[in-house]
Amino acid sequence: MNRTQPIAIVILALIILPYRAVAEPGDAARGERMYRACLACHSLEPNRNMTGPSLAEVWNRKSGSLASFPRYSPVLKSAGIIWTDDTLDEWIKDPQHFIPGNTMIFPGMKDTRQRADLLAFLKDATQPGHAPKTAQGGSQMGGMMMGGGAVPNLKRLDPTDRVQSINHCGDTYKVATADGKIRDFWERNLRFKTDVSDEGPQKGAPAFVGAGMMGDRADVIFASPEEISGFIAQKCSRFLLGHTPQPRYRRSCPLRERPASNLRVTARD
Repeated sequence: MNRTQPIAIVILALIILPYRAVAEPGDAARGERMYRACLACHSLEPNRNMTGPSLAEVWNRKSGSLASFPRYSPVLKSAGIIWTDDTLDEWIKDPQHFIPGNTMIFPGMKDTRQRADLLAFLKDATQPGHAPKTAQGGSQMGGMMMGGGAVPNLKRLDPTDRVQSINHCGDTYKVATADGKIRDFWERNLRFKTDVSDEGPQKGAPAFVGAGMMGDRADVIFASPEEISGFIAQKCSRFLLGHTPQPRYRRSCPLRERPASNLRVTARD
């Protein structure tokens, strides 16, 4: 027997086995669990775009070509790549290496098995009518706390989530909701956003959406940009929202020290 034959068989096996392992089909059930990490940026519903574009019917679509999504990076639009099993695998593995300069905020998934599982789920779930409701990327949530990619329908708001007024005084925003509550936020912890989609808020009824794990941050979402400045009042009053102001010291002239007898103590309105 030729002694080189067993050696050749071993070498051939070492070459083929890794590729066979890669080619093994992924587990869609595991892939669905992994997709939950994608919910913050991507929906499976047609033309429901979030931070990233909808993934509905992404197979065989040209990169950067979904007409309803206006935020593609120039390099992705000009890449001319068709999304297939192979190209999506490379993209998910390392987006910046595959298409340098794109703006997708995702470091990549290096594990071959995890990518196979995720793609097995997506290949079916992105087909028309196949997306599981639990993975579509949107649901109404109690208290409107947004997280894990949930995008609540803002057309139907509970009183706790419907903003009635916003007042700015000093470095503080006071947000009053329809349930009678008033919440104070440091001005850097309150963000103003818009949602012009079919699930955005009604005109004149901004939505209050908690955004911080400690309750110290929130979003107020308006129906259009024009509403924002007109909705925010700028005043500080002793009668405002039932708060009693503390006396503040104010000097008549900021350029020089004044005698104590000339220092006026006023409760500012």
